[in-house]
Amino acid sequence: MNAIKTKTIGEFSKYEKARILGARALQISMDAPILSKIDKGELDNLNFDPLRIAEIEVNSGVLPISVKRPMPERKQEDLGKIKVEADEGDEVKIKTEKQEEKEIREGGEIMGLVKEEDEDEGFVDGNSNDGDGSGEE
Repeated sequence: MNAIKTKTIGEFSKYEKARILGARALQISMDAPILSKIDKGELDNLNFDPLRIAEIEVNSGVLPISVKRPMPERKQEDLGKIKVEADEGDEVKIKTEKQEEKEIREGGEIMGLVKEEDEDEGFVDGNSNDGDGSGEE
């Protein structure tokens, strides 16, 4: 036979506890029958609070509520071969970097400073600039 193990409130996460207690308290507040035996004096002490009544029911283990927890799917995948690159020595790396720097210096173009006659503060992109940002004179 299949034995169904009922969990007590201590075995649920705090979110599951809140959901179970809230759902049962809502049922009790909508006049659902109380499943555990609680005498009239104890109900008076609880002020007929549905949340406290639900807590007593859950702790006594009489609620037929189950929690389904999604479990991750187990997948098997073939891992490709790991490609390990040969580690170059520091000397080879330094030599390569120096060669690249040399190529950049030789092929690169050096930008010179702007000559004073090329610089005209009154015109930007061919438009007059009087400082107000409108581009109008």
